[in-house]
Amino acid sequence: MVLYKWAGKLSPAVAAELLFETFLLARDIRVVDMRASAYDLTDWSLAPIRVETPEGRSEYVRRQRTFTQQAHPLRKRLIEVSDDLQGRARTTAGLLVEST
Repeated sequence: MVLYKWAGKLSPAVAAELLFETFLLARDIRVVDMRASAYDLTDWSLAPIRVETPEGRSEYVRRQRTFTQQAHPLRKRLIEVSDDLQGRARTTAGLLVEST
């Protein structure tokens, strides 16, 4: 969810595709968190992940690891956008200092 937040903060420098990919990941993470909560969400077609059982805890951990793997390339792309923006800011600042 943090990646989606930063993609939004870096907008419009972030491509719409990257923003959308971070949104989808954040949504999937939130769905798993809701399924692992103490609330009954079966009316919303969300089967519970029973983290109080060894099987449920294992499923939850497996899903979290998958999210970590999915987040890695998105994080890398956001860092590239951030680095590019910082480089442009330094160049612009340097040009402003030289022109005064």
